[in-house]
Amino acid sequence: MKFTDILDNELMLKNLNDLGYIDATPIQEKTLGLCLDKKDILARAKTGSGKTVAFGIPILLELKEKDMDITALVLTPTRELANQVAVELRKLARFRENTKILTLCGGTSFGPQLGSLRFGANIVVGTPGRILAHIRKGTLKLDKIKTVVLDEADRMLDMGFFDDVKLILDETPKDKQTLLFSATFDNEIKAFSKAMQHDRIEISIEEEQERSNIKEEFFHFEKDALIKIIKYHRPTSAIIFCNMKIKCQELEEDLQDAGFNALAIHGDLEQNDRDDALMKFTNKSCTFLIATDVASRGLDIDDVDLVVNYDAPQSHDTYTHRIGRTGRMDKDGLAITLIKKMPDFLNGEVKNTNSLKTDNNRSYSANMVTLCIDLGKRHKIRAGDILGALVKEAGIEPQFIGKITIENFYSYVAIDQKFATTAFERLQTRKIKNKGFRIWLLS
Repeated sequence: MKFTDILDNELMLKNLNDLGYIDATPIQEKTLGLCLDKKDILARAKTGSGKTVAFGIPILLELKEKDMDITALVLTPTRELANQVAVELRKLARFRENTKILTLCGGTSFGPQLGSLRFGANIVVGTPGRILAHIRKGTLKLDKIKTVVLDEADRMLDMGFFDDVKLILDETPKDKQTLLFSATFDNEIKAFSKAMQHDRIEISIEEEQERSNIKEEFFHFEKDALIKIIKYHRPTSAIIFCNMKIKCQELEEDLQDAGFNALAIHGDLEQNDRDDALMKFTNKSCTFLIATDVASRGLDIDDVDLVVNYDAPQSHDTYTHRIGRTGRMDKDGLAITLIKKMPDFLNGEVKNTNSLKTDNNRSYSANMVTLCIDLGKRHKIRAGDILGALVKEAGIEPQFIGKITIENFYSYVAIDQKFATTAFERLQTRKIKNKGFRIWLLS
């Protein structure tokens, strides 16, 4: 179905068309109408399936002009996912003026958040811990809430947020709409839903439909199997899953010792280190990201060539969620699982990596380097300002400039590694929009 078959708001439809959103994804097709009808929904949908659009459009269409009451709350398990949801909602909100979407997450100070709350907001997106902290301080009132969204609800359970979520929902009106999205549908998540929702409608997208463009392969777990797989397939971007944090750390060291650009993300890392690692991976200045399932939640990266299950997942739902990180945006993907003992929920031919012919002379360094500039949205900086400085002031050709990300106080730009030093040195003596700044390389 097309969005024109579902919606009748011309301004929203024009904005969707400008964003390139013409055809609804399966989760959007199945849930949009129900969300518009204010039904409670329990939906199974993986990251990247388009669920933010599914719940975002009805929330935005319900907002009233010049009303700065908080009428919608979106809870996510991680700061990374909260930021991505907020970015997508802001894109969808371009059809109407003065829509304020506020992000409240840990890892940042209370001060700026308190300042933003004083001026009101329409939609709040945040993590349970920080949302509850604001409620207890009396700085966040949820008595006008009409819709609550629980995104990646299964990971909220895994991370122990059930009690926090319940306390938060107790602060909202009883007649609100509750939308619960989860990558898995086990008994625990259904019990969670039953405690939070009324007369819910269950929606599930067929897994085979979701991963039809992902090639799945299985290899025996053996010494150097991962190195052989990497050298054979030569990915430009790969996520490697481990079951334990300690294994992530060990594998990071092993791959770095073997000459690969690899970084690990897990719960023991400081938030700034997590943010830097994800930024480098997104910008392709780090080729291999090693993650646990919990730490990987919230990743929304379209260009992942390869997913490797270094440790076999413990359930079919986890397997489906992991391999769904590749093959995004209708691209082909490859998922490889290393097998010590084939889990009951998987089947396929288990091959030996000795059959893979590798090239030991090839360089595996990342193609890009990430520069960080201490100017951002709060300084009225746009991506075009940074692009202009790099092209006009630093003399870097546009084709050697990659993704530019503007955050509140900092901006990040990916530069071809052959020109990164030149860009860094030349920008040190320049200004952007007549503003001086500091610049450094993410190491």
